[in-house]
Amino acid sequence: MFKDLFQKKRKYATVPSQRLEQPSTPAEGERPKREIPEGLMSKCPKCGSIQYSKELEKNLKVCTACGHHLRLNAPERIAITLDPGSFTEFDAEMTSVDPLEFPGYSTKLEQQRLKSGQLDAVITGQGSIDGHPVIVAVMNFEFFTGSMGSVVGEKITRAVEEATERKLPMIIFSTSGGARMQESILSLMQMAKTSAALARLGESGGLYISVITDPTTGGVSASFATLGDINIAEPGAVFGFAGRIVIEQTIRQKLPDDFQTAEFNLQHGQLDLVVHRKEMRSMLSKILELHDVKGGF
Repeated sequence: MFKDLFQKKRKYATVPSQRLEQPSTPAEGERPKREIPEGLMSKCPKCGSIQYSKELEKNLKVCTACGHHLRLNAPERIAITLDPGSFTEFDAEMTSVDPLEFPGYSTKLEQQRLKSGQLDAVITGQGSIDGHPVIVAVMNFEFFTGSMGSVVGEKITRAVEEATERKLPMIIFSTSGGARMQESILSLMQMAKTSAALARLGESGGLYISVITDPTTGGVSASFATLGDINIAEPGAVFGFAGRIVIEQTIRQKLPDDFQTAEFNLQHGQLDLVVHRKEMRSMLSKILELHDVKGGF
């Protein structure tokens, strides 16, 4: 019995699922097995509905049954937000090292690169939205849960400095599990570094739009994610510093069911807007037009 639990996962799902061994030739009246390629169908993590993966992608990874916003990786976010062919990446070859020689960190970094197809947890660069030029930083939860290490902080800081120098607006799409513990104090220092760069952008008259996606926690939420001139979040996005369980154990009280969601934070003054993914690009375009970014600061 225990041997079966550790067998290698099959690449195909069998419909209908049956545990009894079937004869090679189906008996009269029995439905034959059908092999379905892996990845053909997707299950909503919120409502459990099953839908074709391609249809889900066409709907920008928003569940057609309940409206739940599934996570996007950084390349997907860039593709649906910026004008086609307009994106030029910054610091594409910058990668994390193991400055503290943390046990197993180098191996995990390599595993994360292979798993996500990215060199680190953020992609930065310049592009445009409906012709409005912008500098963007897009975090990737698929790489080390979007944790902020030295590379993430450095790339975001450089992008903000480019926005200040070129007099362009800055947009950061955040998703993160917080500071990367394997880099210890070097990771925590990125909170101050990114915040200082954004302060200089603001002093020069620049526009910073923060778009918070699910989830955004820890040091990222406590620094650049909540420092926008305009703070926007996707519906249902969870963000805050400490996690729900930690807070409940600390205050010894039961928290509301919608605690730390975008809607809860909007109601309590932590956000300016909650915008559906399908409307995000047009909303950003309207904000950029309102601030007349084509003419600079």
